[in-house]
Amino acid sequence: MLDLGRLRALHAVAVHGGVGAAAAALGYTPSAVSQQIGKLERETRTTLLERSGRGIRLTDEAYQLAGTAERLLALVEEAEVRLEERRGLPSGRLSIACFASAARGLMPRALAELTRLHPDLDARLSEVDPHLSVDLVARGVVDLAVAHDWDIAPLPAPPGVEQAVIGDDRCDLLVHREHPLAGRAAVRREELAAERWISQPPGTVCHDWLTRTLRTTGFEPLIVHQAEENHTQVALVAAGLGIALVPRLGRGALPPEVVAVRLDPMPTRRLHAMWRTGAARRPAIRETVRTLQELWPGIAAVGDSRTGP
Repeated sequence: MLDLGRLRALHAVAVHGGVGAAAAALGYTPSAVSQQIGKLERETRTTLLERSGRGIRLTDEAYQLAGTAERLLALVEEAEVRLEERRGLPSGRLSIACFASAARGLMPRALAELTRLHPDLDARLSEVDPHLSVDLVARGVVDLAVAHDWDIAPLPAPPGVEQAVIGDDRCDLLVHREHPLAGRAAVRREELAAERWISQPPGTVCHDWLTRTLRTTGFEPLIVHQAEENHTQVALVAAGLGIALVPRLGRGALPPEVVAVRLDPMPTRRLHAMWRTGAARRPAIRETVRTLQELWPGIAAVGDSRTGP
């Protein structure tokens, strides 16, 4: 009989594209995942992983088995949902994928609150880009995703995935304190054509919003520095190397060299919780979404107070 834990490891490698990424998603070490795959190979008498340059790749037989594993894991999830629903209390493991600034500014309080109220719930967090996390939910790799989108770039929910709004996160234009715009109460987008920008890398939600929005005003933004972390962007602004549009969530207090200026109209990104339709009845999902929605106004108010109206 095939071991479900080993099938889960193989499925994670297939979804994430490598042993290391699969280990991070499962909360294991890479060697533990490799051992699980090795045992599965011996059980099935089938080669599942092959060397490819410096990395590995799955064989055709491995992809077939991973597809079977995905269907089995869906059945297990359905059984777990029914059992948890009958008990009526959040319990068991809940895997959550969340983008970086929410993982820093929202999830610590949410996870602490869930732990306090529901000691039988084992919630586990992984930082994942929104573009990837929604697909991970749809494929059953994670139970819940906290993602975000912007007004001109909505994040679609694939079939079989439901979502709820957590709240809206405001964004500020950050400039060096000696920048000509530092003394302004507000700036319009048309005034930023000659600026040097600091942004997230191409392919991220924030980068796509920035380029698409500024193009509508008639110019292509000159992006001179790229950094995934908002704190890195703030440090680059503090060094006088450019301006940046940075959300308030998870940003913390600004250094004295950096000034926040209102961009008119003010950019806002919306936070969503997303889960599979089949897991909608699970008390752990409902309680986690409720907790996120309840905590959001207070978290957003702290970010607003640090920046001003």
